[in-house]
Amino acid sequence: MDLEKQPQQPVAPAGPAPAGIRASDADRDRIADILREAVAEGRLTAEEHAERVDLVYRAKTVGELAPLVQDLPAPGGAARQTLPSYGHGPGEPAGPAENLVAVFSSSTRRGRWRVGGRTNAFSLFGSVEIDLTEALFGQRLSVVNATSIFGSVEIKVPENISLRGGGTGVFGNFEVDTLESADPEAPVVVVNGYSVFGHVEAKPKRGKVIANLHRQLRKHLGH
Repeated sequence: MDLEKQPQQPVAPAGPAPAGIRASDADRDRIADILREAVAEGRLTAEEHAERVDLVYRAKTVGELAPLVQDLPAPGGAARQTLPSYGHGPGEPAGPAENLVAVFSSSTRRGRWRVGGRTNAFSLFGSVEIDLTEALFGQRLSVVNATSIFGSVEIKVPENISLRGGGTGVFGNFEVDTLESADPEAPVVVVNGYSVFGHVEAKPKRGKVIANLHRQLRKHLGH
């Protein structure tokens, strides 16, 4: 038959990019998102998360990224909870990490503001204050990477969310007052980093809860 005489054209197999391909920022962010989901679900400890995220942003190729999530489920599985959790805004925020920098100065973030997935705080002979007690959480997990060199970084959170993290103090201190919310769908804040001759502290602010703010948000959105 004529069909048998026609040469078959080779079809390139569909699949992930070759391991040797250089990793893009989007590739790294995608892996970081999977790791954030894993620590929020309790699949990774805060220390494991910090180690893997560090490797993510050092990775040069796609092949270096893949092993970091090979023991974790793919995001967006059918078993994932889709109902909105308290304190969450309507949808996932997009964009790069927010950076708060204080060099011989001070930087403060407080009041009603929308918290992104990542916040980087850097203090050099200065002070950074991050107050999340009235913030709107656009996703369940928010990671704060805090670095203090001859300075201070202070993070305050509501009493009824989960606060986790860990870091290193070199001739300084790094303190995270671990907090676990009774609500399994509460926002999770993970604080990682280090201090050198400095001070990093993350703790709940007594008397501050996020429930009232959630009701205000639902009223504002007409729910």
